[in-house]
Amino acid sequence: MTTFDIGTLDDYEHGQATQVRRGDRVLVVVRIEDDVYVLDDRCSHEDFSLAQGEVDVATCEIECARHGAMFQLKDGEPASFPATRPVAHYDVQHEAGRLQVVVK
Repeated sequence: MTTFDIGTLDDYEHGQATQVRRGDRVLVVVRIEDDVYVLDDRCSHEDFSLAQGEVDVATCEIECARHGAMFQLKDGEPASFPATRPVAHYDVQHEAGRLQVVVK
């Protein structure tokens, strides 16, 4: 298991998708209240950045701006067509005020 730092909770605005690059990984980070969700920043339907999409705070989903596919932030599962495959999701730990992404 590997972890890497993505900053603090205050680095992210509620309900906004933010692209974060760490090494060769490109991630989308979404903060909803005090929860932080991290997915790979690529739609599984078509290679497009999820960070460019809208976040639905009420349903805890992110929309791909290219074709409108919705993904659940908690596990990366598709919530609507045209996507049928999940995107990778990562656990986030809070340690000493810092956010650590866990890569298994």
